[in-house]
Amino acid sequence: MPIVQSFDPVIGTNPKVLILGSMPGVASLELQQYYAHPRNGFWPIMAELFGVEWAPDYANRIEQLQQLPVILWDVLRSCRREGSLDAAICSSEFEPNAIAELLQRHTSVRLIAFNGATAEKFFRQQVAPDIPDLERFDLRRLPSTSPAHASKRLAQKLEDWRIILTYCS
Repeated sequence: MPIVQSFDPVIGTNPKVLILGSMPGVASLELQQYYAHPRNGFWPIMAELFGVEWAPDYANRIEQLQQLPVILWDVLRSCRREGSLDAAICSSEFEPNAIAELLQRHTSVRLIAFNGATAEKFFRQQVAPDIPDLERFDLRRLPSTSPAHASKRLAQKLEDWRIILTYCS
């Protein structure tokens, strides 16, 4: 099983929301782009929520995200995993990202939103114990934007994701 590594965080303007995935999938790792799978709903959801045009060019999407009050990152810095599924992450070989330090630098963050159950699980197990003031954050699991999470259509996921807007004003 190969070891895979996540990307650096994308930090927006005066961030109020930290959006955490678990680990980029194969398509994202190959292209070195967050949420690169063409059926992943992340970018269309962000465009709809914040009223921005969904830029087809990745560099433009990142520029757009950097103008929003969000931080995008993954809970895991590295892990051993075959394929893209979160279920394939080896539970004994992983390293979390330095999320506690990120939150100390960005004190405006009020919501930690998890893009799926695996991100929440690893955060609660591996990161939360290192955050002394965890109670100052609201923690919300949102439905995964991954096409593998097919129990909800994109429109339903979008409705659930709207909660982050209440933290952005």
